[in-house]
Amino acid sequence: MIDYSPIDNSILLDYLFYPRKDYSVCPEDAFDNIIKVSEDASIHCRFYENDKKYPWVLYFHGNGEVVSDYDQIAILYNQIGLNIVVADYRGYGASTGNPSFSSKVEDAHTIYKKVKEILNEKEYDSVLWIMGRSLGSISALEIAYKYEEELRGMIIESGFHSISELIQHLGLPSSGINLNIIEENCRKMVNKIKLPSLIIHGEIDELVPLSQGQYLYDNLGSKEKKILVIPRANHNDILYVGLKEYFNAIKEFTNK
Repeated sequence: MIDYSPIDNSILLDYLFYPRKDYSVCPEDAFDNIIKVSEDASIHCRFYENDKKYPWVLYFHGNGEVVSDYDQIAILYNQIGLNIVVADYRGYGASTGNPSFSSKVEDAHTIYKKVKEILNEKEYDSVLWIMGRSLGSISALEIAYKYEEELRGMIIESGFHSISELIQHLGLPSSGINLNIIEENCRKMVNKIKLPSLIIHGEIDELVPLSQGQYLYDNLGSKEKKILVIPRANHNDILYVGLKEYFNAIKEFTNK
């Protein structure tokens, strides 16, 4: 597990996490589960089920987003034959605690194991696809690396291989923080991931440049991988600018 303590113990946390406490009533065709990840923190997950026979995607959302933002988006996954469970982070939505990168990575393992347990109990297909958008790529890559033999594949949207690259790109204050070790370990982790992978990125993404998505595609150890660049799409409009291409790519990838 990558050591994020140099970032967690700095002022960078104030620049890198944007927790929101928004929450919606669970839709009728979904169910909620609160997963305890520590003595003082629990994570809200929402399971959007359309068909018991559909495979499941465990989805880690982007920064500034919360589970309930996906009440409508989840329908689009259901329409292409996928059930989806969306996980929050500490301090986001209905989740408790305070976010940090160390807890984010540790919680991802707890969430993954608990989600599989819940799916087994309900007699669903418990072999998962893992997906991360933007900040969620940290969690998705960690799970893909650790549980490769248990997963069907990985999807990264608007993501990056290392938070250190994003810190430098955004020009955030990092004087005196050794980001090189984090960067080196993230690169090694990406090289060792051999899962079938789909990378989706906006052509004009200003927050997380396309070069980040391209790096992931070029350096993943996967033999089966594909990159989809959505023309004229930025970081937060990618789903709408390229809606058809986006879900066609996911459908084709998961149908394999």
